[in-house]
Amino acid sequence: MSYELRISWRHLCSRKSQKFISLITFISMGGVALGVMALIVVIAVMTGFGQNLRDKILGTNSHIVVTQPMSGGMRDYENVIRQVKSVPQVKDAAPFIIKQVMLIFGQRNSGVVVRGVDPEREANISDLQKNLTKGKLAYLDRAPSSSSQATSGVSRKGIILGKELARSLGVDLGDILGIMSPSVRMTPLGIIPKMKMVEVVGIFESKMYEYDANLAFISISSAQSLFGISDRVTGIEIKVDDIDAAGKISDAIQEKLGRPYFARDWMKMNRNLFSALKVEKVTMFIILILIILVAAFNIISTLFMVVMDKAKDIAILKSMGATRGSIMQIFSMQGLIIGICGTALGCIAGFTIVPNLNEIVGFIEWLFDFKAFPEDVYYLDALPSQIQWFDSFLIVVFSILICFLASLYPAWRASRLDPVDGLRYE
Repeated sequence: MSYELRISWRHLCSRKSQKFISLITFISMGGVALGVMALIVVIAVMTGFGQNLRDKILGTNSHIVVTQPMSGGMRDYENVIRQVKSVPQVKDAAPFIIKQVMLIFGQRNSGVVVRGVDPEREANISDLQKNLTKGKLAYLDRAPSSSSQATSGVSRKGIILGKELARSLGVDLGDILGIMSPSVRMTPLGIIPKMKMVEVVGIFESKMYEYDANLAFISISSAQSLFGISDRVTGIEIKVDDIDAAGKISDAIQEKLGRPYFARDWMKMNRNLFSALKVEKVTMFIILILIILVAAFNIISTLFMVVMDKAKDIAILKSMGATRGSIMQIFSMQGLIIGICGTALGCIAGFTIVPNLNEIVGFIEWLFDFKAFPEDVYYLDALPSQIQWFDSFLIVVFSILICFLASLYPAWRASRLDPVDGLRYE
């Protein structure tokens, strides 16, 4: 151990006559630890929210979508599917139709987005089957026999509704809905909209209100019949092996298909949402780093008091041959030690809190008798959190760097102290 480091450590562990300086040192260390802990916990929670949101979006949507804009739909879609499947890392592909319709049940109606899918292929593309709380995906092509069918003798096509949509319409499994298409047909009585009666065969819950309240699924054959596009689909939905590589795979698909096809990955389709989350994450990082900056000001004041208190010792060291660089090193190491110790304590606290966050939140809710995150508002059954090791590494680096930089000016002032001034009144 160098003598500079030994002297730095002894200054931090002050004797009885310097208890006040030691107290401020520990307060500075605690401030650094608190800032690091807060950063680790908040960044982990925000990362968890981002992952949770991504999983909810991809649970209902595909990783990549291929469309043919300005053509009124894609005709030779089976050939396109074969070409897409030949691209590396593509797991599966399926056609889909998406339109806006009006659902009618008794005196209630609701404008929704209806998605026509192939029940067999859809199970391999999205998590719709897993998200079903009632019914089966296979019933879209042919609804199971029910009391209404037994009475009417009609076998109807099926429809799957979001949980909130089913609640707003007041329907459940077996109920018959009317789907009104925006397209119209000519009759002797004039122009009337197309209408199709379907049976509710499933209810899904994606835990995203926008999807649960505004999305419905029917079979692709029902959609083609309803919208009068028997040989066309809206596009192709694609599932890939690595969702983080969806952008590169999308580019490969675009290059293979060429114009007039247009391939978009899930990140591009939800760019605004994830960009907002990223901005919030960076903003929170900047705000919480201010806690560490406050601790850094404490370090500056502590070191200035140490310099004033140790003026005699500095003068003696200089008279014994210590260089300005050595004196500066002694005091800068003190800031570095405070930064390292505070950061280490903050990391230990942060990495302990994050895995037990839901238990801590549950205890606080029980103690103060309130609900921090109501499920009907936030659609969360648990507070999501995920430690990102790269983010944690950046937090550690920034924390130690700020503490070290805070110590440089007091250390520089100490190195400039004249030995004569330090020993004049001794």
